[in-house]
Amino acid sequence: MSFVADGADVAQTAKLGEGSKVWHLAQVREDAELGENCIVGRGAYVGTGVRMGDNCKIQNHALVYEPAELAAGVFIGPAVVLTNDTYPRAINPDGTLKSASDWEAVGVTIAEGASIGARAVCVAPVRIGAWATVAAGAVVSKDVPDFALVAGVPARRVGWVGKAGAPLREEGQHWVCPMTGQTYTEVDGTLTESGAPG
Repeated sequence: MSFVADGADVAQTAKLGEGSKVWHLAQVREDAELGENCIVGRGAYVGTGVRMGDNCKIQNHALVYEPAELAAGVFIGPAVVLTNDTYPRAINPDGTLKSASDWEAVGVTIAEGASIGARAVCVAPVRIGAWATVAAGAVVSKDVPDFALVAGVPARRVGWVGKAGAPLREEGQHWVCPMTGQTYTEVDGTLTESGAPG
């Protein structure tokens, strides 16, 4: 059973997975789909038709605009913004107010286990790779590789992170997670798991 706090606004056509929770003043729009055990924090916004996998966390006041797609285990920090308009304008060149039919929404895609730090902005269209971490306050305008740690404005890769979220240490030909012992191999700017922990 899902939980919707008093004061939350969840559209009747939204689908909330078993165990999901939507907190006070959050809004989940029409046809949005949340997997099992998701959390939508106070004042957060989940746009029309947004798709979220199981075990996602959307922290307070984050804005997840359609057509964003979040895989399982994605973390969206407080006040993060996932945009959806490459060339935003309130009006058309003739001065008339833009309507939904005057532009085509583009989305942010976030792969399994990735984390987006507080107040970061992901400028669509962009893909955040699996288990990647976007540092707080970063502005992401280019795709982020799996396991990458990106920071800055514009965001650039400053390291690698493992599934536990800690920055990896370079040891010889491998990268090692200081928390789990998992090893990774980097080839041509791509990181992959290479060995079991221990």
